[in-house]
Amino acid sequence: MKKFLFLVFGLLIFVSCGSDDVADSANEQITYEPTATSSLATEIPEEAEESAEAEESAASDADAQPDVTVVDNYPKAIVSLSPTATEMLFAIGAGDQVIAVDNYSYYPPEAPVVGDLSGFSPNVEAIAAFQPDLVLLSNPTIQEELELLGINVFVASSAVDLDEVYSQIAEIGDITGNSDGASVLVAQMKEQIEAIVASIDVPAEPLTYFHELDPMLYSVTSSTFIGQIYSMAGVENIADAADGAGTSQYPQLTQEFILESDPDIIFFADAQCCSQTVATISERPGWSELTAVRNQHVFEMNADIASRWGPRLVQFLDTVSSALKTVAGR
Repeated sequence: MKKFLFLVFGLLIFVSCGSDDVADSANEQITYEPTATSSLATEIPEEAEESAEAEESAASDADAQPDVTVVDNYPKAIVSLSPTATEMLFAIGAGDQVIAVDNYSYYPPEAPVVGDLSGFSPNVEAIAAFQPDLVLLSNPTIQEELELLGINVFVASSAVDLDEVYSQIAEIGDITGNSDGASVLVAQMKEQIEAIVASIDVPAEPLTYFHELDPMLYSVTSSTFIGQIYSMAGVENIADAADGAGTSQYPQLTQEFILESDPDIIFFADAQCCSQTVATISERPGWSELTAVRNQHVFEMNADIASRWGPRLVQFLDTVSSALKTVAGR
């Protein structure tokens, strides 16, 4: 069971480990060597004198403002073992720098997925074989090993709120040389999220919800990133009051607790992994009496979108908003 949960929640529970900064640029001073002159006196034509004066003036300017060769030191061979980081890289314009991604980084479609690259059990040799100059990880366990090989590493830790999402996008933009793209993406996300939240009509008595991660009834509390998105929509999480919710962000609820809590809405993210449907959920013992089931307020969620804190979180919030409009009869 623990292995199964790790696969479901793996993208959300890794601990941040800091990252090596990649220099923005390296400057190389060009040194000018003096030209040897003849000891013999020669007659210099007037045009040559003017030319010499111009060259002398130019040389003087060069001394005042020496030429600088800028060396582009941003990574050109990036390997991403974090599906969320992969989405961020392509969204900010760093896609051309990405040479390989893990087997779960299948969005966007153009991402260069390598079937035997794993973010959950990363292999140092397999990663090093790509000769990357930057690796983005979800799992920080091999960070030190990669750095000993001279490979820069960035650990894309799970965000718990929007500020952390925006900060992570900005950091990835900085280390890849795509700061402008990151700024544009963050601005777009803020604008879209603000518009979605403004469109939600929160009732005087907030609606309650249950977010199902798997058929074993594991859920999320409001302290998770998923829960934060629901909180923005103004709905209340029944899992916050469950036994063990204070010690686990992903408590396992019981049938009795859910039936007693009687949520107004059910969101389920286990259709892809576990073949759950509105029908299978409705047919569970006693669930036909739940308010959410009786009112047909049971909504499927895309597990990838609902578990990643990247650019598509806007779609996650929009799906929740659309569900609330359905519940309100709009």
